[in-house]
Amino acid sequence: MSSFVPLKHKQPKLLSVVEAMGGGIFTYIVDLSNLLVNSFDLYLAYGIRPQTPSNYKNYFDKRIHLIEVQNFTRSLSVSKDFKAFFEIKKIAKDIKPNIIHLHSSKAGVLGRWAFNGHKIPLFYTPHGYSFLMTNYGFVKRTLFRLIETVSAWRYCTTISCSKGEHQETLKFTKSATYVDNGIDIGSLQKLIGTIRESGTHPFTAYTLGRICNQKNPKLFNKIAERLPNVRFIWIGDGELRNQLTAPNIAITGWKDRTDVLKLVMDADVFLLTSLWEGLPISLLESMFMKKPCVVSDVIGNQNVIKDGVNGYLCSSVEQFVSSIGKIASMSKEQEQSSLTNNAYQDIVYHYNSSVMAKGYRNIYMGRLNQLEQEEHYKYRAPT
Repeated sequence: MSSFVPLKHKQPKLLSVVEAMGGGIFTYIVDLSNLLVNSFDLYLAYGIRPQTPSNYKNYFDKRIHLIEVQNFTRSLSVSKDFKAFFEIKKIAKDIKPNIIHLHSSKAGVLGRWAFNGHKIPLFYTPHGYSFLMTNYGFVKRTLFRLIETVSAWRYCTTISCSKGEHQETLKFTKSATYVDNGIDIGSLQKLIGTIRESGTHPFTAYTLGRICNQKNPKLFNKIAERLPNVRFIWIGDGELRNQLTAPNIAITGWKDRTDVLKLVMDADVFLLTSLWEGLPISLLESMFMKKPCVVSDVIGNQNVIKDGVNGYLCSSVEQFVSSIGKIASMSKEQEQSSLTNNAYQDIVYHYNSSVMAKGYRNIYMGRLNQLEQEEHYKYRAPT
């Protein structure tokens, strides 16, 4: 007979597995976990990346059980991936979770084959599919698509982080839904309240993240070259920093959260030149901070930004330059009465972590309650 304990008598165990613990996904995992820990006995199995904060444990609620997966690695590695596969299986065996949620492509592939979704509800959130990453060649992207196609045969529900990602998911499986990314506006507002703007500064455009092909530093550099009187800041670092050659670009390196917000407070426009996105946390936070947003017209950005209403969507250097020029010519009052106020309202009422956590909670509990009912009818004594 099943040992399933009725939900009203026990807090369910949730095991979240995430390899890509850096950048926006790190912020997402922190915010979501800190809210869900009120409803679940939460375990987080994770990998470390170069951009993972050194004091990352301090970001999490003390009730969350943190378990490092020693063999998680971002790149493909048969030996490491094989070891990570058995490592997460052992973690789950020891914990005996009621729910498993896999975050990012690497964890999603390994986890869907490591676990049987029939016995324990299994969920997967891609946070941007690997086969969309144009820094990889055609053969590698085709391989990634094939892996996603085959892995989608497993008994698992994919929860995309944006409507655009959901549309991609439906090409693989109908066992899918989506919950839009959100940010913890309460904690963000508290941090903002402790920071003072430094005062007058040159008109500044900023971006945030790893300097990699996804973020398209070549395009960022071209825009900076076209606007020599604008200061550009790239908050972060990465392997393609040598592509940022314009003299008006400053690269800050990786910063802690408070220092990042100080830089953002003293900037004027958020610039995102990405080739693809899931649903970027940096964009959502910039919208909440009432920074005008000029972003590339790609999946993820398209689901949040309505061109000319709460920001600008751009497909060429000329459109980026024109949009930044429009913002530079606006007064603060004009920005707040149009673009930035609309963007702020979108975050407060939709793209916030409370709404996001409620969405995940409802999905988890719905599946657990379904299983509980199935167990009840399966083992009910005949009348």
